Amino acid sequence: MKKILVTGATGFLGSRLLERLAKQPELHVVAIGRTLKPYNTVEADNIHYALGDLSDLNFVEGVMEGVDAVVHAAALSAQMGKSEDFRRANVDVTHNMVRVAKARGIQKFVYISSPSLYFQMKHQLGIREDGVLPEPINMYAKTKREAELLVQSSGLPFVVIRPRALIGRGDTVIMPRILRAHKEGRLRRMGDESNRVDMTPVSNVVDSILLSLDAEGDAINQVYNISNGKPELLWPLLDGLLSQLELSPLTKRIPLPVALAVASLMEWHARWFNGNKEPALTAYGVGTLTMSFSMDISKARDLLGYRPRQSTQEALGEFVVWHKTEQV
Repeated sequence: MKKILVTGATGFLGSRLLERLAKQPELHVVAIGRTLKPYNTVEADNIHYALGDLSDLNFVEGVMEGVDAVVHAAALSAQMGKSEDFRRANVDVTHNMVRVAKARGIQKFVYISSPSLYFQMKHQLGIREDGVLPEPINMYAKTKREAELLVQSSGLPFVVIRPRALIGRGDTVIMPRILRAHKEGRLRRMGDESNRVDMTPVSNVVDSILLSLDAEGDAINQVYNISNGKPELLWPLLDGLLSQLELSPLTKRIPLPVALAVASLMEWHARWFNGNKEPALTAYGVGTLTMSFSMDISKARDLLGYRPRQSTQEALGEFVVWHKTEQV
């Protein structure tokens, strides 16, 4: 029996990964998280939860006993926050994981990174993994890059994936953030609305992780972009989401320069007067709503054998059904 450890197992991606691993009874899965959430808990004979703090080296040493492969998905993901919190959650934890994995002779280390490493306040289409990375837009991007480098220099057989904008059943981040801003009257149309963006059904990201666990030869020790490979017009997609949920159409508009100025002011206020707590609007948030962003996934196709199976529209439909159920 192969033993796999999954961190971030109680989150959106982690729980969907566990659902798939639960269908492989020959696997023994150690699922790591901080707290169990009813809607993200997977009950199966081969899934065993271990709740704890990955910044505690003793805890990491204990849960990694006898493990053959690691999927490290745990992270602090936010647009703003205290730098020490990001460093502890994203860098120090990865350091602990890598250190113990090397001592245990782990056969495969799959690290879930982020395409926020590529972000710039401009249109970007067809981004490749081998391009020069810009200065990080925020502490999340900065610490995810540092964690990537820890994995890449570890000497462990690794695969790093950078999945873009996960959507689907169980999404508690991207679409709920949009819907919350709409409900509170804070969402505005901005930009010229011609921007195309990658979105990725979480089921396709799970596929890429399973392929990474099985990767051999030239497919190992690589970084991969993961998306659907078909960027969508963002604003029609959001309009469709609101329509499916029978919410009022989005009519109010704010000029892009004004939105960026307001975001900068809010970030300044949060940084100096609100403990770096993420404000309602950030420059990064404005950028994701107004700039085209897509990634070249040919490397994942060629080396991993990755093929997006679920469409963006199918994943959004899946989210709508789940979201309506959750609101009952």
